[in-house]
Amino acid sequence: MSQPPIAVQWRRSSYSNGAGGECVEVADLHSMVGIRDSKWPSGSHIAVRHGSWARFVTSLRAQ
Repeated sequence: MSQPPIAVQWRRSSYSNGAGGECVEVADLHSMVGIRDSKWPSGSHIAVRHGSWARFVTSLRAQ
């Protein structure tokens, strides 16, 4: 029996200015973090583990 789809809440990057530039959206997918291009919300997305996402964000903040 297949699982019903979960409601996903995508959040746009706080660096987005709303002018249609390069924006990333993320979503908590319970065991993973979903990442997608905000200009193409119906397109594909990738999913990474929470720890990988946290290390990625930490490395960006350190720059």
